[in-house]
Amino acid sequence: MDEPARARIYDSFAAQSMMATLGAQLIEVEAGLIRIACPILPGARQQQGFGHAGLTFSIGDSAAGYAALTMLPQDQEVVTAEIKINLLAPARGDRLIATGRVVKPGKRLCVVTSEVHAEADGTSTLIAILQGTMVPVPL
Repeated sequence: MDEPARARIYDSFAAQSMMATLGAQLIEVEAGLIRIACPILPGARQQQGFGHAGLTFSIGDSAAGYAALTMLPQDQEVVTAEIKINLLAPARGDRLIATGRVVKPGKRLCVVTSEVHAEADGTSTLIAILQGTMVPVPL
């Protein structure tokens, strides 16, 4: 992945106020793969103290979407057409890591997946799997 393409991903991510609000950061950017780390802040917890499913979904969707964007030409953006989530375990811990991957790139549709892990006390637990479709759109 060349430097202009990588910079495009970082610039686009920095423009997302939702990710900034959640404290999320890009920690890996490669062609077809994105990793996002996000602390489980007090304002993003549910009633039992775990990370909220909305937090898990938000960073999983963003990781999958940005993975798709890494595969597109510079004159295109991407939007989520549909994405589903399977919640596998409570989001226990200090932070979440979402890893988005492209399953099948395409000119009209891009099939993506994302796994979200919760980190606590040096252990990582898979808490969610997302699968969806991203649609390339012209700038």
